[in-house]
Amino acid sequence: MTTRFNLKNQALLLSFAVFFAVSCGDDNTKDDSTETVDVEEKKTNNTQLLELDGKVFSIPSPIQTAYLIKGAGVTYNKDILNVPSKVTGYSTNFKKAVNLGIYGADLGYVTLYDQTQDAISFLTAVKTLGDDLGVSSAFDMELVERFEKNIGNQDSVLSLVSEAYKSSDKYLKNNDQNHIGALVLAGGWVESLYFTTNSAEMTSNKEIINRVGEQKNTVYNLIKLLTPYYDQPEFSTLVDDLMELNDIFEKVEITYTFVEPTVDVAKKTTTINSTTTVNVSAEVLKQITEKIAKIRTKLIS
Repeated sequence: MTTRFNLKNQALLLSFAVFFAVSCGDDNTKDDSTETVDVEEKKTNNTQLLELDGKVFSIPSPIQTAYLIKGAGVTYNKDILNVPSKVTGYSTNFKKAVNLGIYGADLGYVTLYDQTQDAISFLTAVKTLGDDLGVSSAFDMELVERFEKNIGNQDSVLSLVSEAYKSSDKYLKNNDQNHIGALVLAGGWVESLYFTTNSAEMTSNKEIINRVGEQKNTVYNLIKLLTPYYDQPEFSTLVDDLMELNDIFEKVEITYTFVEPTVDVAKKTTTINSTTTVNVSAEVLKQITEKIAKIRTKLIS
């Protein structure tokens, strides 16, 4: 059964956070106790559109990246994840929000690798931070129970996580806390890029390396998203770090070739035929890998 994850309706994290077009290829019949998921598949679409303060940002989805990593044959590696028990050490709203994004990306990662116990641990961490940030209604016990009930159904689990983040995103916007939402988004993206650079280093897989290079525009978008809050504590350090990362990404060469899309009126579909060529040198990849690791270390410490 081919399924799809509706990125546009995802919340800031699976905004990343947890935020990808999904194709699971699971033909097993589900019993009546499992929930069905309405997801839409678009393997060619790795991004989602996020609107904050009237501005639209194009951000890649962390789950699509996780699918790419798993599809390349990279084995599950718990060591690259943030430690769930560290959640109690995050005392500022900045740290709580950015690590909500990080843990969300981790939750998507462990779910895709069918790591049941780890998934529950990360969901608990996400719920803890959600409570602290005032979005506890999105991560209530009913959700946890549904999560555990459907733990063997990857599609349903991803849908439930998306549902929770959608609720929290709505809460944040309604309560004029877009800066918190922006941090959740940034945290998810940093964690996702950290996964990708680690996998690129391990495998030298061209598709994964290209995914790293494709983040060139995303860094710029994140800087624009976070800059309005530059005068707030801790934001300035993150923005400065992202600007340094952006300087490295400027060395990545991206060439876009436009080709007219193909429209099938009968099927009401449009196929994008344009192509993008990404060139990331080994030295630039190393610099990106080292810089994102340093940024992440600051965020999870």
